[in-house]
Amino acid sequence: MFRRPLLMLLLALCSSAQAQTSPEALRATVSQYLTAQAASMPGKAVVEVGQPDARIALAACTAHEPFLPPGARPWGRVSVGVRCLAGANWTVYIPSRVRIEGDYLVAARALGRGQVVADGDYAFMRGDLTELPPNMITDPQQAVGQSVNVAIGAGQPLRADWLRAPVAVQQGQIVKLFARGNGFSVSHDGRALATAQSGQTVQIRTGSGQVVSGVARPGGLVEVIY
Repeated sequence: MFRRPLLMLLLALCSSAQAQTSPEALRATVSQYLTAQAASMPGKAVVEVGQPDARIALAACTAHEPFLPPGARPWGRVSVGVRCLAGANWTVYIPSRVRIEGDYLVAARALGRGQVVADGDYAFMRGDLTELPPNMITDPQQAVGQSVNVAIGAGQPLRADWLRAPVAVQQGQIVKLFARGNGFSVSHDGRALATAQSGQTVQIRTGSGQVVSGVARPGGLVEVIY
């Protein structure tokens, strides 16, 4: 039979353990949260959750919720907060990491400045997207038809900020100006007063000297909508 002082000590330790929130429960909550948050990322998410600070003893909590600090996202190394909603008043942050294993585009051959990317100019590589530079391209539709604005070596990753829409209208070029509105459409020639990419607004001087604005389209066309 236990002596009374020893029995009281064991009961006190047991009560203290029950009053604390389990670190494993917090880690499981964070893991589930990050997995759900990363589900829309372009690849397979691998979540790693660190340990809460062992020096902090958290009071029992019947309901808690995870959250990301403002501006943070489930990408790379991130600190995830967990706050108690019922039973206590505490918030802790748990260091975590989200790796996104996915395919990204690289140049299949050297691409010169001004070159328009076509099928065959790119290849796929697989890796942790969170360790790559920002603006990585994962969808060929984001690259094909775009003009290269920096020289890209073979095997280099393709980045969105290295590409731009090709020039549709050159300054001084004779373009076909067509206008359409409710129940009418007209077309005549004009001279572009600036260089513009497809979808950009550009000014055109008509044969009569009038200056009009329209939207540049591929093939030397400029559209004016009334």
